[in-house]
Amino acid sequence: MDVRARNNVTVSGRDGAPAIVFSHGFGCDQSMWRFVAPAFEDDHPVVLFDHVGNGASDVTTYDPRRYGTLDGYARDVVEILDELDLGPVVFVGHSVSAMIGVLAAIDRPDLFDRLVLVGPSPRYIDDDGYHGGFTADEIDELLETMDGNYLGWSQAMAPAIMGNPDRPELGEELTELFCRTDPAMSRRFARATFLSDNRADLPRVRTPALVLQCREDAIAPAVVGRYVAEHLPDAHLTYLDAVGHCPNLSAPDQVVVAVREYLGW
Repeated sequence: MDVRARNNVTVSGRDGAPAIVFSHGFGCDQSMWRFVAPAFEDDHPVVLFDHVGNGASDVTTYDPRRYGTLDGYARDVVEILDELDLGPVVFVGHSVSAMIGVLAAIDRPDLFDRLVLVGPSPRYIDDDGYHGGFTADEIDELLETMDGNYLGWSQAMAPAIMGNPDRPELGEELTELFCRTDPAMSRRFARATFLSDNRADLPRVRTPALVLQCREDAIAPAVVGRYVAEHLPDAHLTYLDAVGHCPNLSAPDQVVVAVREYLGW
C-alpha cells in the first residue's frame, strides 16, 4: 500500500530533528494548519496529511471496519511515521486527532518525541463524576441529525464548533470542509469520535505532552482540557486567550507561540 498517497502526505521544511507532524480534526483536512505549519518550516521538517475519507486522501482505501474506531486512524499515523522514517516526532493533534495521537503514542512510543494536544477530549459524554460537555441524549440527537440531514447538520454545527460569531467566514469555511467529505464516511468518523472513551488510555502515555485549551470551547470545555492534563503522566496545560474549538484557524499566532515556548524552539 502507498501510505503517502493513501493519506495525502506532504513533507516540507528543512532537514533536522525532530520533525513536527500536524493532524487535523473531524471533518477537516490539512488546510486547517495553513496558518500554523509554515511557522516551523525554517527549522524543522513539517509533515501534513489527511485522514482517510477527508481532504485529498485516497478514499478507495477506506475500510469501514478499520475506521469504525479511533484505533484505525491511530494505525494510519504509525504507518505514516514508519514510512517517513524521520525519527521521533512532535505530533500536534487537533480535536479528535489528539486522542488518535495518544493511541498511536501508546502503541509505538519510539516514534514520538512529544505530543501537542489542541482541544483534546477523551470522552465527550458526561459520566458519573466526569463532565465531557454533552449528555448521552445530546450525542444521540447529534448523530441522528447527521444521519437524516448531513448538509443541514454541517451548516448548523460548523459555526457553533468554530465559536466566533463575529467572524462568520470561519464558520463558513468549516461548513465547506464538512460538506466536501463523503457523508457516510463522516457519519462513521463522527460515531468513532463522539462515542469514544479514552480516559483509561491517558495514564498509559509515556510521551511528554502539551495540552492547549481555549478559554471557551463548546466542544471540549476547559474542564476537559484540565482533566486530560491531570491524567497524563507528564503534561503541561496552557490556556489560550481564544474562543471556539479551532484555534488553529481563529488564533493561529497564539498556537504557534504556545508550541514554540513548550518545545523551546
